[in-house]
Amino acid sequence: MKAIYRHTNIISNDWKKLVQFYEKVFGCIRVPPERNLSGKWLEKGTGVVGAELSGVQLRLPGHGDTGPTLEVFQYSENEERLPPVANREGICHLAFEVDNVTEAMAEVLANGGHKVGEVTSFDVEGIGTISFVYIADPEGNIIEIQAFD
Repeated sequence: MKAIYRHTNIISNDWKKLVQFYEKVFGCIRVPPERNLSGKWLEKGTGVVGAELSGVQLRLPGHGDTGPTLEVFQYSENEERLPPVANREGICHLAFEVDNVTEAMAEVLANGGHKVGEVTSFDVEGIGTISFVYIADPEGNIIEIQAFD
């Protein structure tokens, strides 16, 4: 089997506001068209009865015009979320490499993000020193911000 990674999806409470956050803070770029999807085919594929969703895909920084995307969608009726914690089973976080972890954390917080962990550094044998922190976007999705020396 040949596989190519395409996208990661976030189901948002307010997709337009969350998209603005990722555009402003991380430089993600919208990939048209905006999606407004519904129908039996969507119900069948997602397993969600009466599925209706809207949103957009964002090109992730550092991968060019054909790189993977972050898909931010909102269903007409979302299920309630559990509070985010780093050790919950399932997909935990998105990671972005930045020039300065402390400055990037301040940018996330200034744009509605929430603190999860504290900036820390450690040596990775054969790679160098990594500084990182877990932080959350305005809707509580965990993001790892990292930088290598």
